[in-house]
Amino acid sequence: MDVFDRHILALLQQDASLALKDLAEAVNLSTTPCWKRVKKLEQGGYIRGRVALLDADKLGLGLSVFVQLKTQHHDSRWLAQFAETVTAFDEVVEFYRMSGEWDYMLRVVVADIAAFDCFYKKLITNTEGLSDITSSFAMEQIKYTTALPLG
Repeated sequence: MDVFDRHILALLQQDASLALKDLAEAVNLSTTPCWKRVKKLEQGGYIRGRVALLDADKLGLGLSVFVQLKTQHHDSRWLAQFAETVTAFDEVVEFYRMSGEWDYMLRVVVADIAAFDCFYKKLITNTEGLSDITSSFAMEQIKYTTALPLG
Protein backbone atom coordinates (compact mmCIF):
# COMPACT_ATOMS: atom_id res chain seq x y z
CA MET A 1 0.00 0.00 0.00
CA ASP A 2 1.46 3.33 -1.03
CA VAL A 3 0.62 7.01 -0.55
CA PHE A 4 -1.97 6.94 -3.35
CA ASP A 5 -3.80 3.98 -1.78
CA ARG A 6 -3.86 5.63 1.64
CA HIS A 7 -5.16 8.87 0.13
CA ILE A 8 -7.88 6.97 -1.74
CA LEU A 9 -8.91 5.19 1.46
CA ALA A 10 -8.94 8.45 3.45
CA LEU A 11 -11.18 10.12 0.88
CA LEU A 12 -13.55 7.15 0.64
CA GLN A 13 -13.85 7.07 4.44
CA GLN A 14 -15.06 10.67 4.29
CA ASP A 15 -17.43 10.12 1.36
CA ALA A 16 -17.85 6.70 -0.25
CA SER A 17 -20.18 8.20 -2.86
CA LEU A 18 -17.39 10.21 -4.52
CA ALA A 19 -17.51 9.90 -8.27
CA LEU A 20 -14.48 8.09 -9.67
CA LYS A 21 -13.54 11.20 -11.67
CA ASP A 22 -13.52 13.34 -8.50
CA LEU A 23 -11.61 10.71 -6.54
CA ALA A 24 -8.99 10.41 -9.28
CA GLU A 25 -8.55 14.19 -9.45
CA ALA A 26 -8.18 14.44 -5.68
CA VAL A 27 -5.33 11.90 -5.64
CA ASN A 28 -3.71 13.17 -8.87
CA LEU A 29 -4.34 10.06 -10.95
CA SER A 30 -6.25 9.48 -14.15
CA THR A 31 -9.51 7.57 -13.78
CA THR A 32 -8.35 4.15 -15.02
CA PRO A 33 -5.38 3.78 -12.64
CA CYS A 34 -7.52 5.13 -9.79
CA TRP A 35 -10.30 2.63 -10.59
CA LYS A 36 -7.75 -0.21 -10.69
CA ARG A 37 -6.41 0.83 -7.28
CA VAL A 38 -9.92 0.95 -5.79
CA LYS A 39 -10.68 -2.51 -7.20
CA LYS A 40 -7.38 -3.85 -5.82
CA LEU A 41 -8.18 -2.37 -2.40
CA GLU A 42 -11.63 -4.01 -2.51
CA GLN A 43 -10.23 -7.38 -3.59
CA GLY A 44 -7.54 -7.17 -0.90
CA GLY A 45 -10.17 -6.65 1.78
CA TYR A 46 -9.08 -3.11 2.67
CA ILE A 47 -12.49 -1.86 1.59
CA ARG A 48 -15.07 -4.19 3.16
CA GLY A 49 -18.12 -2.35 1.88
CA ARG A 50 -19.67 1.02 1.22
CA VAL A 51 -22.54 2.18 3.38
CA ALA A 52 -24.68 5.19 4.21
CA LEU A 53 -24.23 6.51 7.75
CA LEU A 54 -27.63 7.23 9.26
CA ASP A 55 -28.62 9.75 11.93
CA ALA A 56 -29.79 7.68 14.91
CA ASP A 57 -31.56 10.62 16.58
CA LYS A 58 -33.62 11.42 13.47
CA LEU A 59 -34.59 7.76 13.27
CA GLY A 60 -35.75 7.74 16.89
CA LEU A 61 -32.82 5.61 18.05
CA GLY A 62 -31.08 8.14 20.27
CA LEU A 63 -30.08 5.91 23.19
CA SER A 64 -26.73 4.11 23.15
CA VAL A 65 -26.16 1.57 25.90
CA PHE A 66 -22.86 -0.13 26.64
CA VAL A 67 -23.51 -3.57 28.11
CA GLN A 68 -20.73 -5.51 29.80
CA LEU A 69 -21.15 -9.22 30.43
CA LYS A 70 -19.41 -11.92 32.45
CA THR A 71 -19.97 -15.54 31.61
CA GLN A 72 -19.58 -18.85 33.36
CA HIS A 73 -18.46 -20.52 30.11
CA HIS A 74 -15.36 -20.05 28.00
CA ASP A 75 -15.46 -22.97 25.58
CA SER A 76 -15.67 -22.51 21.83
CA ARG A 77 -19.04 -24.27 21.45
CA TRP A 78 -20.69 -21.96 23.99
CA LEU A 79 -19.07 -18.90 22.39
CA ALA A 80 -20.35 -19.88 18.95
CA GLN A 81 -23.91 -20.20 20.28
CA PHE A 82 -23.61 -16.98 22.28
CA ALA A 83 -22.23 -15.08 19.28
CA GLU A 84 -25.04 -16.39 17.08
CA THR A 85 -27.66 -15.30 19.63
CA VAL A 86 -26.21 -11.85 20.25
CA THR A 87 -25.49 -10.99 16.61
CA ALA A 88 -29.11 -11.83 15.73
CA PHE A 89 -30.30 -8.81 17.75
CA ASP A 90 -30.68 -5.80 15.44
CA GLU A 91 -30.19 -3.52 18.45
CA VAL A 92 -26.60 -4.75 18.90
CA VAL A 93 -24.42 -2.62 16.64
CA GLU A 94 -21.06 -3.59 18.16
CA PHE A 95 -19.99 -6.78 19.94
CA TYR A 96 -16.54 -7.46 21.43
CA ARG A 97 -14.79 -10.20 23.40
CA MET A 98 -12.77 -8.34 26.01
CA SER A 99 -9.71 -8.79 28.18
CA GLY A 100 -9.85 -7.72 31.80
CA GLU A 101 -12.71 -7.88 34.27
CA TRP A 102 -15.55 -8.25 31.73
CA ASP A 103 -15.74 -11.01 29.14
CA TYR A 104 -17.88 -9.25 26.50
CA MET A 105 -19.08 -5.77 25.66
CA LEU A 106 -21.99 -4.76 23.47
CA ARG A 107 -23.08 -1.41 22.16
CA VAL A 108 -26.84 -1.43 21.89
CA VAL A 109 -28.82 1.28 20.08
CA VAL A 110 -32.50 1.71 21.00
CA ALA A 111 -35.20 4.36 21.14
CA ASP A 112 -35.46 4.70 24.92
CA ILE A 113 -35.20 2.98 28.30
CA ALA A 114 -38.35 0.93 27.68
CA ALA A 115 -36.90 -0.39 24.42
CA PHE A 116 -33.65 -1.24 26.21
CA ASP A 117 -35.57 -3.06 28.94
CA CYS A 118 -37.30 -5.15 26.26
CA PHE A 119 -33.92 -5.93 24.65
CA TYR A 120 -32.41 -6.79 28.05
CA LYS A 121 -35.19 -9.24 28.84
CA LYS A 122 -34.77 -10.94 25.45
CA LEU A 123 -31.01 -11.15 25.99
CA ILE A 124 -31.17 -12.79 29.40
CA THR A 125 -33.94 -15.21 28.46
CA ASN A 126 -32.18 -16.33 25.25
CA THR A 127 -28.68 -16.67 26.71
CA GLU A 128 -27.52 -19.27 29.21
CA GLY A 129 -24.41 -18.98 31.35
CA LEU A 130 -24.26 -15.24 32.01
CA SER A 131 -23.05 -14.55 35.54
CA ASP A 132 -23.07 -10.75 35.63
CA ILE A 133 -24.37 -7.93 33.44
CA THR A 134 -23.95 -4.19 33.80
CA SER A 135 -25.21 -1.44 31.53
CA SER A 136 -24.04 2.14 31.10
CA PHE A 137 -26.15 4.68 29.27
CA ALA A 138 -24.39 7.24 27.08
CA MET A 139 -25.41 10.72 28.22
CA GLU A 140 -23.80 12.56 25.30
CA GLN A 141 -21.91 11.50 22.19
CA ILE A 142 -18.81 13.67 22.04
CA LYS A 143 -17.01 11.95 19.17
CA TYR A 144 -18.19 9.37 16.70
CA THR A 145 -16.41 8.31 13.55
CA THR A 146 -16.12 5.26 11.39
CA ALA A 147 -12.88 6.57 9.86
CA LEU A 148 -9.74 4.64 10.77
CA PRO A 149 -6.51 6.56 11.43
CA LEU A 150 -4.39 5.97 8.33
CA GLY A 151 -1.35 7.98 9.40
